[in-house]
Amino acid sequence: MNRRTLLHATTALGAVTLTAGAATRADAAASEAPGHDRPMRVHVVMFDGVEELDFSAPYEVFSASGYFTGRGVETRYVTLDGPRTVKAAYGTRLRVDHGWAPEQADLLVVPGGGYARREDPGVWAEIRRGSLPRALAAATRPGLTVSALCTGVMLLSAAGLTSGRPCTTHHRARADLERQGGVLKSARVVDDGDLVTAGGVTSGLDLALWLVRRELGADAAVGLEEMLEYEARGTVWTARSNR
Repeated sequence: MNRRTLLHATTALGAVTLTAGAATRADAAASEAPGHDRPMRVHVVMFDGVEELDFSAPYEVFSASGYFTGRGVETRYVTLDGPRTVKAAYGTRLRVDHGWAPEQADLLVVPGGGYARREDPGVWAEIRRGSLPRALAAATRPGLTVSALCTGVMLLSAAGLTSGRPCTTHHRARADLERQGGVLKSARVVDDGDLVTAGGVTSGLDLALWLVRRELGADAAVGLEEMLEYEARGTVWTARSNR
């Protein structure tokens, strides 16, 4: 029995989901959306000072999701500056082989990092430099979902993408996000359609699991939880439940 078959066999189909009504709507929307005959393309945005868990947790969830769905999933790290080595918040060096190409993505994931250290590499440095917020603002288009977790949401805020939109971020940045026009929701993950945000650090797991559920179906998300030995936690706020 291959690994994919084994993991499917161990999926707990009866697991309880977060915000069940919203999940049902999300699953229906995913099954009806166009383009599901090709792989889902996920680009995780990297920059110097990015937090290790912020980028690695979503990357693993999306990469492993292919074991639980018939639809292919292509996950890659990208940088605005083209292929290069990124130095993360705690010194991890990671070679990123792909440059900026949001027109080739279905989902952008923006991690955070370095927000408490204004003079060091990280979110504040990227906001001051301005290139990444401008690129994020220019990337939006029909069919692309822009997501962020932790203080990566502040890069979306600097891009003007959260103004007037339901959103959340790391608890230490929530006041800044609200001052900049974000409509804060008390939830671990906030899904406003083409903009999906999540709270601090470990919520990257919940962000990715929610997006897998939304785009690939509940069985895929439950299978991932079983494999990871992690149960999605917290509240998911979704605009779909209010329609």
